[in-house]
Amino acid sequence: MESQPMQPAPSHITPGKWALYIFVAGLPLIGLIMLLVWAFSSDTNTTRQNWAKGMLLLYVIIIALVILMSIFFGGIAAMFGSMAGSGY
Repeated sequence: MESQPMQPAPSHITPGKWALYIFVAGLPLIGLIMLLVWAFSSDTNTTRQNWAKGMLLLYVIIIALVILMSIFFGGIAAMFGSMAGSGY
């Protein structure tokens, strides 16, 4: 029977490091760059890598929702603007 090689246990991320990661991710441009580095770097902790990928996914979803809502509410504003000039 062949023995499987032991895989190293994943290192734990302390609460202080999590607070630092969340703080850095919240910075406007640096946060986005760091999330990309953490998400797609091969030498990053797996837990942090998955967290960064999830954060990037949330960013994409939120940006898509903001664009859709802007189009929707912009259309409503244009509709009310055209009614205001028609004498109602």
